[in-house]
Amino acid sequence: MLSAVSSSLLIFHKPFTRALRLPLPKPPLTPNPRPLSLLSPAASSLTPNATGGGRVGALSPAPATDDLQKIDVNPPKGTRDFPPEDMRLRNWLFYNFREVSRLFGFEEVDFPVLETEALFIRKAGEEIRDQLYCFEDRGNRRVALRPELTPSLARLVIQKGKSLSLPLKWFAVGQCWRYERMTRGRRREHYQWNMDIIGVPEVTAEAELISSIVTFFKRLGITASDVGFKVSSRKVLQEVLRRYSIPESLFGKVCIIIDKIEKIPVDDIKNELKSAGVSEGAIEQLLQILSIKSLTKLEEVLGDAREAVADLKQLFSLADKFGYSEWIQFDASIVRGLAYYTGIVFEGFDRGGKLRAICGGGRYDRLLSTFGGDDIPACGFGFGDAVIVELLKEKGLLPELSLQVENIVCALDPGLKEATATVATILRGKGQSVDLVLENKPLKWVFKRAARINANRLILVGESEWQRGMVSVKVLSSGEQHEIKLDELE
Repeated sequence: MLSAVSSSLLIFHKPFTRALRLPLPKPPLTPNPRPLSLLSPAASSLTPNATGGGRVGALSPAPATDDLQKIDVNPPKGTRDFPPEDMRLRNWLFYNFREVSRLFGFEEVDFPVLETEALFIRKAGEEIRDQLYCFEDRGNRRVALRPELTPSLARLVIQKGKSLSLPLKWFAVGQCWRYERMTRGRRREHYQWNMDIIGVPEVTAEAELISSIVTFFKRLGITASDVGFKVSSRKVLQEVLRRYSIPESLFGKVCIIIDKIEKIPVDDIKNELKSAGVSEGAIEQLLQILSIKSLTKLEEVLGDAREAVADLKQLFSLADKFGYSEWIQFDASIVRGLAYYTGIVFEGFDRGGKLRAICGGGRYDRLLSTFGGDDIPACGFGFGDAVIVELLKEKGLLPELSLQVENIVCALDPGLKEATATVATILRGKGQSVDLVLENKPLKWVFKRAARINANRLILVGESEWQRGMVSVKVLSSGEQHEIKLDELE
């Protein structure tokens, strides 16, 4: 998500550790206390000004002071800046997110980055609950920076209600925040591409979503030998718990524990399940089923529990029709950590085993009722920007993205600055990008500048040409140069 870009990655940008040094405070000459305006800028901003025109609650500029200490010029831990070279990569990645969504007929939506805290903590015990950036605002409301997009989507669907025409095919590319331990491909703020289908109960919806991700991978040069999808269903786990009379109330908690199966030792998984109230017999049976990698074997073990495997068999059949059967494999241990999933679940993974899950999603038919709405069949996925950049780097697929400007316009005489403004305005009005040289610079500097911004043409405004209503145009790739009338400039 690069000559310049490959050494300055979008996600793992080298920290710039040098601090900006500002003047150190001078010791006071007298022991008099400092005025309130210096002790509490926030307090002073709430106080009317000397003329009585101040607004309560209005922010005013910080008072002038030389009391400033040096500041850390790095962004907060787990976040990042986007200088131009990284922004080009981000824009390229987001363009591909949006283009694939367009190819599949999805419409773009977005939601506030700041939501009510209750939207994300209705499912007690989820890991995400402990990762929220949450606080109380000035109106004494509990709010949180969104850690994911799906609850916001559910809220919007409930808000729109019967005015919506189903099915909905919506996508979003939004910034999310989670206070979590950082590893390769995992940050505390990231951008996430979501695609969701609302109102389709058939497995065709999940098949379509996986097809869209495969299409995205192919656009970037990633193949089935690089990436695969592990697929299972929450109904498999539900069936095992039903057989051992495990209460439905424990289902979400068990899913969260099982989701750690590749992250912590099996003995720890057993201990957590036992602490959650699962019997030893059920634990052993559950772990045996979770080790199954074949749909045929799963069907043999579950016997008459046809519903638990029927959807999966249909999905694998559809994968063949969509042309991505070599990308997917059954893995009963995939349950996903979010409590709202109800059916098929899937994760995109790096076959090299060097990276965490690339993306993941599944069916969440009963999410809306947890917010007081009427349940509607739904499924979707989330795809973060961090891991995919690491994968592209690993595979040598990061694109070379350099600044590209069509024209650079320069005056050959200081008195022609206004003339260059006219030329630039004409070109920009015709949709051409223009870098206007704003200072008096020698031609040597202008040519270096043109090379740095990859300009296609150099437009020179000289005195004699301008008097004849013409400019000199140099095509930088060929070196060809000619004069052209101003009104014929394209």
